[in-house]
Amino acid sequence: MQAIEIHETGDPSVLQLVERPLPQITAPTEVLVKLAAAGINPVDTKIRRNGAMLAAGLPLIPGCDGAGAIAAVGAAVTRFQPGDAVWFCHGGLGGAAGNHAEYRVIDQALVQPKPATLSMTEAAAAPLVLLTAWEALHERAQLAAGQQVLIHGGAGGVGHVAMQLAVAAGARVCTTVSSPEKAAFAQALGAERCINYREEDVVAAVREWTDGRGVDIALDTVGPAVFQQTIPAVAHYGDLVTILDPGASVDFKEARLRNLRLSLVLMLTPQVRNLATALARQGDILNRCAALIARSAVRIHVSHTFPLAQVADAHRVLELGHVTGKLALVLD
Repeated sequence: MQAIEIHETGDPSVLQLVERPLPQITAPTEVLVKLAAAGINPVDTKIRRNGAMLAAGLPLIPGCDGAGAIAAVGAAVTRFQPGDAVWFCHGGLGGAAGNHAEYRVIDQALVQPKPATLSMTEAAAAPLVLLTAWEALHERAQLAAGQQVLIHGGAGGVGHVAMQLAVAAGARVCTTVSSPEKAAFAQALGAERCINYREEDVVAAVREWTDGRGVDIALDTVGPAVFQQTIPAVAHYGDLVTILDPGASVDFKEARLRNLRLSLVLMLTPQVRNLATALARQGDILNRCAALIARSAVRIHVSHTFPLAQVADAHRVLELGHVTGKLALVLD
């Protein structure tokens, strides 16, 4: 089979297209998936630059997200049979092989039935961002109907699904964008107020939208500077959640005076720390997201696709920034 491997850290040129033997089922609960598509995420570029997240190190096959059809099953597999379409988020961090390959062996417990209304490409691009957004909004911030929510980067990978999850829960959403085109995209997904951060004062715009109170929940998808700047935009006793390292220089004085609940989200923790219960919970989350997708409450936007051999080009596009929605590799 063809696969992408990283043998050394560096720029996108270190991504090697290689031929490898077909992976074999070695445990009775494993399945062999013929991958039709795989997602591309910022974590893939970070691993390429900095190395594996797990002790197994390099070389590794990257790629956390995948979707495809079951090609073979182990003797004790009860949940799937050959031909079933599945999606999942697992692998690609070092240790377990990732999904930038034509085939993948994985335990049946780690995959879920693919939503019928999603294409393989859309399904492959979705799990990591859906899990991240769900954990941030529902599990950390305890999202509730009627709340006002700020999603930074609403046209991005996590942002565009986070907005939809919030709207589906009955919340009102505002978001930050960088252009009129992205504002139109975000509005089509349910954003009530789009703030062009290049032209407007974000905190002032949020306060105007909330009649001076601030939002109940803010989700930072950008990084330390935005995390710091967002603190005064959150209502007293509100929630500020970030999916990135907020950095060591954050001034928490205003956050403390506002009595904010601050949360960190890394949806890869269950894999990094081998937390079986948390991995199972993430499977349940994917199934809940599948139900929202089935009733058209959430859709996945894939702006660019690339063949496996052009994965370096995909990394370059992602690292330029300002991608609308998600990128994906098409393998089938």
